[in-house]
Amino acid sequence: MTKRILVIEDDKEINNLICDILKQNTYETECSFNGLEGISLVKNKVFDLVILDVMLPYKSGDEVLKELRQFSSIPVIIISAKGLTQTKVELLRLGADDYITKPFDLEEVLARVESNIRRCELQDSLKTKNNKTLNYKDIKINIESKQVIVSGKEIALTSKEYKILELLLSNTDKVFSKANIFESIWNEEYYSDDDTLNTHMSNIRNKLKRANNKEKYIETIWGLGYRLYKL
Repeated sequence: MTKRILVIEDDKEINNLICDILKQNTYETECSFNGLEGISLVKNKVFDLVILDVMLPYKSGDEVLKELRQFSSIPVIIISAKGLTQTKVELLRLGADDYITKPFDLEEVLARVESNIRRCELQDSLKTKNNKTLNYKDIKINIESKQVIVSGKEIALTSKEYKILELLLSNTDKVFSKANIFESIWNEEYYSDDDTLNTHMSNIRNKLKRANNKEKYIETIWGLGYRLYKL
């Protein structure tokens, strides 16, 4: 699956250069030139990695990083003209995964992107191997067999319904926007007038309710999206 990378950098020439080399190496990219737009994109679209400048208009890179880490563990590579060790340490402690000092070589950026995505994929693979079941309330999902048990009863889900439920159970505290879910499951751009996701969510809720009508599982956060009810 093609990896999607968001580049948040206010210098258009640098932003375009980074995006160009990533596109040449089969990555999909999206450009953002200020912090406010950048954090909005992360909230509403699905990316595999973020390249983040520190000095940004409207919302600084460290503020973007702080906010991003409240809802996502996506890898973040900082690019900055500030090469001071203390600056690097502070940003790494805020949740950055890597740090590149300007001026930089584009091949180094590409190598850092590849390294961070590879590490993230390995962590996900190990997590899946170590956690063969997902549990929430009386729902149990066997990741290997794709079997879903609710209140001791097996329920039948379609492939897309299963993937949506697995996504929610894998991130029990996260609020997913409709765009997050749709683009993660369908690997297509989400359009607000598309009723496909609403239909699938309704089907999942109905099937869970038939298995246990005394419990609530999926909560709609108006204006934001969906999450599991907090335990």
